[in-house]
Amino acid sequence: MMKNILCYGDSNTFGTDPVHGGRHPWDVRWTGVLGQLLGPGYNIIEEGCGGRTTVFDDELSYGRNGLKMLVPCIASHNPLDLIILSLGTNDLKHRFQATAWDLGRAMGQVIDGIRTFPFEPVYPRPQILVVSPVFIKEGIEDSMYGCFTKEAAEMSHVFAREYRQVCSEKGCHFFDAASVAQASDEDKLHMTAAEHGKLAEALAPVVKGCLADGNGL
Repeated sequence: MMKNILCYGDSNTFGTDPVHGGRHPWDVRWTGVLGQLLGPGYNIIEEGCGGRTTVFDDELSYGRNGLKMLVPCIASHNPLDLIILSLGTNDLKHRFQATAWDLGRAMGQVIDGIRTFPFEPVYPRPQILVVSPVFIKEGIEDSMYGCFTKEAAEMSHVFAREYRQVCSEKGCHFFDAASVAQASDEDKLHMTAAEHGKLAEALAPVVKGCLADGNGL
């Protein structure tokens, strides 16, 4: 039976290309590469949007609150076997003033949003895999992304710790993207084609493990 996997994330799920501009092709983005590595029987559903946060409303970018947009996404893509959450980087924009504690609690709210979704009895309750983001590189404050200050690069190193703790508390699966991939030197924020490939290769066995495991419900 086909396994449906919703990849819900920000611009690094959308596939923003830091070298050439625009968007990486489908077969270069980590979502596309993941689908190829998993092979037949797995349906990858891409839901990446630049600027998407976990729970924060961005007055300068409409419709970027991840929790609010997740509900209609689930409704439109059911049935789902696994939801991969790859969010957090945009929570570090200076205007949100988020602390390390805030980052973990925000992801916890997104997880709760999935858990409380009114799934029809005929649909499975999907597994949840939280992927903490790659580090923001030093010098981001001098890049084209002026919404980030130099403190954002430092704060990006706490995601894995905070998300791992929340996943442990809520019984979700966890993977640290920064353990295998990194942001580009070009814009300090987005992954190159090579880094997308590294992330996909690392995630493929994790995804299969999530779908074979009863945890994370």
